[in-house]
Amino acid sequence: MSNIENPVISIHYTLTNKAGETLDSSLNAEPLSFLHGAGNIIPGLEKALTGKSVGEKFSVTIEPEDAYGERMEEQTQTVPREMFAGIDTIEVGMQFQADSSNGPAVVTITAVDGDNITIDGNHPLAGEQLTFAVEVMDIRPATATEIEHGHIHGAGCQHD
Repeated sequence: MSNIENPVISIHYTLTNKAGETLDSSLNAEPLSFLHGAGNIIPGLEKALTGKSVGEKFSVTIEPEDAYGERMEEQTQTVPREMFAGIDTIEVGMQFQADSSNGPAVVTITAVDGDNITIDGNHPLAGEQLTFAVEVMDIRPATATEIEHGHIHGAGCQHD
């Protein structure tokens, strides 16, 4: 891979947490493809893929600071139900886009207590040590447009 600048890498992976529970896997789906070096995946996995070749299989454990960050308790707050005007049913696990001081953010409902709704702006995997079992399926040069846009183009892409 080191001889290709801005490669598009395709991998199959299985993601597990510290307890060994499978959180996600691409094994029964299409490989995950991304523009290496563009920050499209977590930093720890991107770093672990640097220098790898097609066909290589490896496992890497990534600490929270190189994954989705540490949990920040200040990202959790209780808000009144009227903040969800027009939404009849509020349930734990629902996600909403909210405006934050850093721009748009996704918040998850973590508790509903009458008119008090607890929301959490942390990524669901924040604070988690993650292990990826990876197989590199393909490496190709990125197109000029992919480099310009900072991500790969393919099925489902909304622009050329």
